[in-house]
Formats: sequence, structure tokens, C-alpha cells
Amino acid sequence: MQGNRLYVGNLSYSVTEEQLKEQFAAHGEVTNITVITGKGFGFVEFSSSDMAEAAKEAMDGTELDGRTLKVDEARPPRERNDRGRGGDRNRGGGGGGRY
Repeated sequence: MQGNRLYVGNLSYSVTEEQLKEQFAAHGEVTNITVITGKGFGFVEFSSSDMAEAAKEAMDGTELDGRTLKVDEARPPRERNDRGRGGDRNRGGGGGGRY
């Protein structure tokens, strides 16, 4: 494992950052917790990649609040295209519509 940040999926919408920290702290020093409200996933960051790997191995497939957790190494965020869908309309990009 290269990073020290884990993706935690299949969370109950009622799970709090404190609950997640309690579950993962047994596997190393947790430096940051983020729960994405209303989406059913979050991120747990550890002080080292070794701790993150140990937590991933221990926590993937375990149950929290009646749900089976999916734990994996977090991927880096994707770059966002500020132009949105359809390209830059001022340059004729994203065509396909009728005129």
C-alpha cells in the first residue's frame, strides 16, 4: 500500500466520524476522519501507510451499525473540468444538438 488514506464504503447514513474513529483507532494512529453525509462512505487517514494497511486488512468485511464495510486504499481525487458537460459553448464544443 502506498498511501495512508483509506476509503470506507457501505456506511450507514447514521454513522458519525466519532464512531468511525473508534472502530479504526484500534489499528493505528488516526489523523483524520471524513464522513460524506448522505452518501454512505467516508475516509480514514492514518499517520503511516503501514497502519493504514493493517486497518484495511482488519476492517474490510467487518460490520458497523448493521452494514458490512468495504475498506480499500483511497484513490487520489480526480481533476475537475470547470467547463461542465458539453464543452465550451463559445467555441462550439460538445455539439450533437439540433440547430
